Amino acid sequence: MRVPSMNALRALESVARLGSIWQAAEELNLTRSAISHQLRLLERELDFDLTIRVGNRIELTPRARDYASDVRRALSLISASGTRAGRHGISGTLHVSCPAGFASAWLCQHLGDFVEANPDVTVSLVTPMRIDSTANPEIDTFITFGHDGRADLVVEPLLPVEFTPLCTPDYLDRMGGFVDPGSLQRATLLHIGDFADWESWMRLVGLPPEQAHRGICFSGMNVAHSAVLAGQGVVIGDMVLWGHAVESGQLARPFPGKLHSDTGYYLCTPSEKLENPVVDAFHTWLKQELRKNSSLLK
Repeated sequence: MRVPSMNALRALESVARLGSIWQAAEELNLTRSAISHQLRLLERELDFDLTIRVGNRIELTPRARDYASDVRRALSLISASGTRAGRHGISGTLHVSCPAGFASAWLCQHLGDFVEANPDVTVSLVTPMRIDSTANPEIDTFITFGHDGRADLVVEPLLPVEFTPLCTPDYLDRMGGFVDPGSLQRATLLHIGDFADWESWMRLVGLPPEQAHRGICFSGMNVAHSAVLAGQGVVIGDMVLWGHAVESGQLARPFPGKLHSDTGYYLCTPSEKLENPVVDAFHTWLKQELRKNSSLLK
């Protein structure tokens, strides 16, 4: 059997990773019909079904998903090999995936130092929808919150995480301070995604978790961060990302207690990318920079 077209393989991998034809079309800058056409061509090449209709949705078959996983590893290997072959010294393009919160709160504020130290390296930074995502075959190394169990990944703990209530000093003054956790009943609670963080805090301080079911829910950390800085309420904040705002006086900690997370930030790298000198240089720089910012490691 001849090797299928690269366009068809990329279409399948993108559909498998993103979960839908329309998302794959957006990522590859193609129409939905073009993606469907590539999948039909690939079906004829492979001689087995790639898609199945489930209600109004088109989904990949289990066999197609297994094949897409192999394609993803192959594309990643091709990308790594091409980068090594085209490099003379520390140069080239580094593709990094990182949660949007970590990127905006820390990495983007320091990444220019890496480029300044390695002027022949161009960095491409991707912020995936899932904070533990390691599926994109174009990525050289992933910074994740939590991680999956992919066998071909080399996983290294990067930062532990602690959570604590945070608000602006002005908001704390407007509330007349919080004498004890029970006084939070007067405050507006800010949530990221759901009530889980505040429910955990309520349990920690001996309050019913149902008391967390009020306030404002935001879809992501960046929006919640803007709200708390605007004095809209109290949020359970990740001290890795928001600790600098506490140190600078932008935010205050009304209570000393912390929630210790059972996960944290990880450095996840496909095994075939570890020999890439640019990846090695980035890892070395990242760890050194985090050690300089020792408050993140407390």
